[in-house]
Amino acid sequence: MRVLITGGAGFIGSHLCDYFVDKGNAVICMDNLLTGRMENIAHLLGEKNFNFIQYDVTNYIFVDGPLDWILHLASPASPNDYLEYPIQTLKVGALGTHKALGLARAKKASFLIASTSEVYGDPLVHPQGEDYWGNVNPIGPRGVYDEAKRFAEAITYAYHRYHNVDIRIARIFNTFGPRMKHDDGRVVPTFINQVLRREPITVYGNGNQTRSFCYISDLVEGIYRLIQNDKVRLSNLGNQNEMTILDFAKLVMKIMNVKCEIVHKELPIDDPHVRQPDISRAKEFLKWEPVVSLEEGLKKTVEYFKNQFHHNK
Repeated sequence: MRVLITGGAGFIGSHLCDYFVDKGNAVICMDNLLTGRMENIAHLLGEKNFNFIQYDVTNYIFVDGPLDWILHLASPASPNDYLEYPIQTLKVGALGTHKALGLARAKKASFLIASTSEVYGDPLVHPQGEDYWGNVNPIGPRGVYDEAKRFAEAITYAYHRYHNVDIRIARIFNTFGPRMKHDDGRVVPTFINQVLRREPITVYGNGNQTRSFCYISDLVEGIYRLIQNDKVRLSNLGNQNEMTILDFAKLVMKIMNVKCEIVHKELPIDDPHVRQPDISRAKEFLKWEPVVSLEEGLKKTVEYFKNQFHHNK
């Protein structure tokens, strides 16, 4: 296959580049490096099947030759990033998705949009299944990301209905692993780095809000199975094991064998109280469910951040 991966220098995008190159596919990675990083794909630059193009996909996209798949992952994805780049986040969700779909239509390529559990907002239904429409504040600070992805899903379906583009939507729940940015504001890198620096761990609110964490290799496998399957167009991808943020903080300390103080801070606006995917659709049709335990995934992630930490000293 010949595959275009937008946002390919990002956390998830770079792991997808690895996966497709390893399977012998030709990969074009496109990224404007707003939040993506060259170090995530540096090891691929010598590969004959890998091409990197630094480009902003909110502009017209031109790619020479045929394409089988476009995987559209370009977008700031962490709270720190989308709050710092609100307009760019909205533009890449709207204009970027429009341009990428136009290219899919022109090349007769299939198209996958990396959507997010954030389309469910602060959910009133638990766990969240694909038929839940969500509870989102469009004008809150998080709305720039939530609504960008909701619009991206809507235009993706419109291209499917009106232009017959073959589409998939992956609603991605919390995912973690090596290559996350240490300062992206997400709970995994934040806690690991606070422990590495022997700082107090900051927990927002009382810490009883829940998240479920999926290791990156499981997610990438899920995305691959989704594009291989033509029975399902939309699927949640995430880990069903839900835990409180407070318990998660304790687990990180246990794995790193360090005791730190836990400090409580005010809960951010519109922060979801619960987050757990219903993955029965992925289990049934994709024969997919996560296999990497949270402990195992955390050990690998801690190792990555330790190396980064010593390297940056």
